[in-house]
Amino acid sequence: MSPLIAVAGRTAVAGRVSRDAVAFAGRRYMESVLRGGGEPVVVTPQHITHDVALDLASRFDGLLLMGGPDVDPELYGQEPHPTTYGVDRFQDDFEIGLLRAVLEVGMPVLAVCRGIQLVNVAMGGTLIQHIDESGGPQHRPSAFPAGAEFAMHDVNVREGSKMHKALGTTTITGASFHHQGLDTLGDGLVAVGWSSDGLVEAVEHLDRWLLGVQWHPEDTAHEDPPHQSLYNAFVRAASLFNQMSRRA
Repeated sequence: MSPLIAVAGRTAVAGRVSRDAVAFAGRRYMESVLRGGGEPVVVTPQHITHDVALDLASRFDGLLLMGGPDVDPELYGQEPHPTTYGVDRFQDDFEIGLLRAVLEVGMPVLAVCRGIQLVNVAMGGTLIQHIDESGGPQHRPSAFPAGAEFAMHDVNVREGSKMHKALGTTTITGASFHHQGLDTLGDGLVAVGWSSDGLVEAVEHLDRWLLGVQWHPEDTAHEDPPHQSLYNAFVRAASLFNQMSRRA
């Protein structure tokens, strides 16, 4: 049986076809999970107490946190930067609540772009609200958040790390679409990947299967084996969690 992967969904405004607001997840994330052997399920954003979050967590084997707009700076004690955009505290609270529940039960987590930033904030860390790209790699398209779909740059990964084992390499070229980054790391997180300007691009948890990347592996996973390997490793961890949960 394929492990069930909870994908923390988003809400989009009504269209002519849907006629109502819709809960959704990006197709590339879903396809990357499917290629890895998992079954992705979109979890609708909702008001979530810890008990509700634990109940939701009991139905799944892994949690995927997608990219998206900026995390509310109030959550890490800062005022918004002029470039901060798309803040939705309801969405932040939903994802943080779900994250804390799955970590409590030991479920594997893969966090992408905004996802890695949300994880860091949820665990007590802070963010750089706007990255200065002068003289460094391009982390975003020039007209961000409009314009090109993403920029590309190299990431160096610590040899022997969980991230290295998941990717199968210590150097990758990732699709990048972000203007914020990690500053102070949250409790239990360790940096294991960096771009050439020193920005943290990958983290893992010391005690749990939690991997976070600042780039978008799903954008190129269909043609770039290391990026698909990350999703494969995540689904394998979810499958193992499923087996251990059943035995318990």
